[in-house]
Amino acid sequence: MGERLTNFYTGVREAWSLAKPFFKSEEKWAAWGLLALAFGLNLMIVGSNVLLTYWTNVFFNAIQAYDLPTCLHLMYYPIILHAKGSPFPLLGWFEQTAAYMVIFAYGTYFMQKLSIKWRQWLTTHYVENWLAERAYYTISLRQNPGQIVDNPDQRIAEDLRDFTANTLSLGVDFITNVMQLFSFLFVLWSLSGIVHPFGITIHGWLVWVALIYSILGTGITQLIGRRLIPLSFNQQRLEANFRFRLVRVRENPEGIALARGEGEEQASLTSSFLDVRNNFWSIMKWTVPLNFFTAGFGQVAGWVPVFIILPMYFAKKIGFGGLQQIPMVFNQVQGAFSWFVTSYTTLVPWRATVSRLYGFREAMEAARAASVAGPRLGAPGAALVLNNLTLTLPDGRKLLDGASLTLPPGEKITVTGASGAGKSTLFRAIAGIWPFGAGEITPPTGAIMFLPSKPYFPLGSLKRSLAYPNAEDSISDEAASEALTALNLGHLITHLHAAENWGLILSSGEQQRLALARAIIARPDWLFLDEAVSALDPATAKQVQTALSQLLPRTTIVAITHHDIPTQRHLTLADGVLASV
Repeated sequence: MGERLTNFYTGVREAWSLAKPFFKSEEKWAAWGLLALAFGLNLMIVGSNVLLTYWTNVFFNAIQAYDLPTCLHLMYYPIILHAKGSPFPLLGWFEQTAAYMVIFAYGTYFMQKLSIKWRQWLTTHYVENWLAERAYYTISLRQNPGQIVDNPDQRIAEDLRDFTANTLSLGVDFITNVMQLFSFLFVLWSLSGIVHPFGITIHGWLVWVALIYSILGTGITQLIGRRLIPLSFNQQRLEANFRFRLVRVRENPEGIALARGEGEEQASLTSSFLDVRNNFWSIMKWTVPLNFFTAGFGQVAGWVPVFIILPMYFAKKIGFGGLQQIPMVFNQVQGAFSWFVTSYTTLVPWRATVSRLYGFREAMEAARAASVAGPRLGAPGAALVLNNLTLTLPDGRKLLDGASLTLPPGEKITVTGASGAGKSTLFRAIAGIWPFGAGEITPPTGAIMFLPSKPYFPLGSLKRSLAYPNAEDSISDEAASEALTALNLGHLITHLHAAENWGLILSSGEQQRLALARAIIARPDWLFLDEAVSALDPATAKQVQTALSQLLPRTTIVAITHHDIPTQRHLTLADGVLASV
């Protein structure tokens, strides 16, 4: 894993595979147009920097010659067509500065616009692929640590943000540096002249000095900093784990408070943060020598050309302007050669982000492929039919072995068995979401609804929870009020349009009755209840069952329950055998 992370070539390949779909999508024209604008403006900055080196040469030569009119011309005239010492027309200092401000501001604007459009597209598609074919559910079932994708929320919310912003920044910066290299390379080559050390003729010797200096810097930087990439990858994971534990406390305040679990939660949170801290200390330890080297590398690079060409200045082979221009050009060439060194602190987290997103995408693809495995769902028929159905856990342990059964519509059916026998897993298989097992299930025709013992309520109004998964306006206030009243939840009618976290506000019994109210409104043909009244006392459970029978007379109800309720068929699941008793 660590070797793969430190391979930047692999990172570029993975990043391109993540980026390519967007630049070939329906947004491609806008994407390429904005990218071209960003590149174009950055290249204009490179061109202006080339002109600035010649302006510097002419300006400081004028200072050396005490030529005040030329200095004033260079500062205040809008354009100087024929400046001695420059093969190009030059802008005045004020015009150059104003042009740079405009180019820089709009270059940043177009980069940000492309970044948010790209992030929006990626977020839409990642969320779609995460939810498609219940990949999010299949991923959550994996027990092999190598198949677990930690904190998908962070990968979608934060990693996609960092990936788009940093990829654009690094990509544009890299291409700009390439153009900068070729733009200044010929300038430095022409300014270098020819030297004859040890009788050897070397053309463009300053170019070779810049190249050798940069190669040495790049190699040493990779040698020092390669340990930072897996540490950065791990830091993102540990930060997300710590945040997840904080969210768990926020979402389960009552259970923690009743259990007096504050001490345990504090210990857990402290331990999680210590993991964050310890990994960050490791990052700090390896960042010190990296910063030590890169800071020294940058400082020395600024003075290397000065020390090299001072003999030429004192020998009067170049003027004071040349003493200013040559280091500027040398640093531009050396900076372009040393892009890897100067960008390393950005490349490290970028490489980790790319790996996390690439792994997430692979996990989603594998999960969607796995979702078609397991028991096969046939075409809907008049009855629910199980044909040689086998169900296993992710670790291979069998819960049901070769069961065959037919359940016609119109009956009230109960399913019992010991805890862990596989009753809930049987319901998951009938729902078509369990990917482990074999055999065939013929689902019944008509609308089917499943209600677990701990129902899910989306954020928003109470009415939205009643309508879920349909839109809030798909049901009327009258229908919602009638369902609430039927299940002794009339006190909630005045809160129909109140937006709250109802999963935290309501008691367990109220949550279960609210979910059953959802079923009364939906009126499905088949209703599967997985301990859906487990939080109710026997008297209330009996009232709820009576209400369901009266309000859903044509619904076939299949219930996993420990309550003693009237039933027309009783199924029991034990030791992998499903039997009708």
